[in-house]
Amino acid sequence: MMQRTDRGRVLISGASIAGPALAYWLHRYGYRTVVVERAPALRTGGQNVDVRGAGREVARRMGVEDDIRAATTGEVGTRFVGPRGRTVAEFPAGTSDSGGATAELEVLRGDLARLLVDRTTGVTEYRYGDRITGIDQDDDGVTVSFETAPDERLDLVVAADGIGSSTRRLVFGDEPEIRSLGLETTYGTIPRTAADDDWWRWYNAPGGRSITLRPDAHGTIRAAMSIVTDRKRERAGSERRDLDAQRRRLHALFADAGWEARRVLEGFDRSDDLYSESIGQVHAPRWSDGRVALVGDAAYCASPVSGMGTSLSLTGAYVLAGELAAHVDHRDALRGYERIMRPYVAQAQQLPPGTPRVANPKSRLGIAAFGAAVRVASTPLIGRLGDRFSTPPADAIDLPDYAHLEVDGPGTLDA
Repeated sequence: MMQRTDRGRVLISGASIAGPALAYWLHRYGYRTVVVERAPALRTGGQNVDVRGAGREVARRMGVEDDIRAATTGEVGTRFVGPRGRTVAEFPAGTSDSGGATAELEVLRGDLARLLVDRTTGVTEYRYGDRITGIDQDDDGVTVSFETAPDERLDLVVAADGIGSSTRRLVFGDEPEIRSLGLETTYGTIPRTAADDDWWRWYNAPGGRSITLRPDAHGTIRAAMSIVTDRKRERAGSERRDLDAQRRRLHALFADAGWEARRVLEGFDRSDDLYSESIGQVHAPRWSDGRVALVGDAAYCASPVSGMGTSLSLTGAYVLAGELAAHVDHRDALRGYERIMRPYVAQAQQLPPGTPRVANPKSRLGIAAFGAAVRVASTPLIGRLGDRFSTPPADAIDLPDYAHLEVDGPGTLDA
């Protein structure tokens, strides 16, 4: 380890995955960190996320891989089912760092966020119930305004507050393109029954509708209802629709869907963590402006259907912090961050042709064709095709080693 003087203060917006992960690495390199989160407390809800490939290697370097394994959902694989619950095709969970539609390390977003926050509590200041409302930067630093707290002077600001990042908008405006994938999904937690198992079950209904049920580590089921939409008319990101109105809408859309639709609708009527989003990706021509940078979904959301969101967040946080520590000039560091991450992000965002519509057919004929395709892809004879169908590009990066830059005390952000 190296002994250094104080490197400076970094403000991070967002306390989900990328934000606390970045705080963790920055502290190891001698920075002081503050995380501001608009929610009144840590958001512990959310659905299953995968920790794969490079993301898993980052978790290993953080020393949290075993903690993630201890918190896994127990999901044993992905099973496509018909109207009566009969299995059409199944893909067992991966047994490698990156294989399978279900990763070996499958954890709830909220459980992973809590794990990362716990690892940084005491060395990172967390402020809940506030948000950034203004950013004024110059050559020497950034003056930040908040909704409730007084203005502060910092050395760097990093937006890690998701696909709809309000912090990003303050500096980059509408420059990043948020591309809708034409799919709206509503998520919620419902009670588990004796008939449930530990498979991720996926059911398709006519009209571009799908229902999925996934196990968690808390004795409940994480359910999702998705429907294909007109991508030209929607903006990707979280939907702020009134929850009662969304429940009524779901009843109108899924009442005749079959399988477990009635159960999920009744569960959603009582769910206290219901939320909807229009699935999309963020394509930003640049991830920094002066002393403001983007990381995670705020910079390069690949969408939940990519299976790469969490791995991109963990990897991006690791590389951004490491490059800042490796360079005297923050501008060189931010250029290095983009140079290393761009090819990885580009591959992660390159979804299979027709995604997500191919997995959400509109007609009964299309559902039958999709079922036949996944049935063939799941057979041992076509094993390689099955792997290509179910495994995201999780290893497409050569991670730098920044261990020699770690310090044994707070360490100066040289401009």
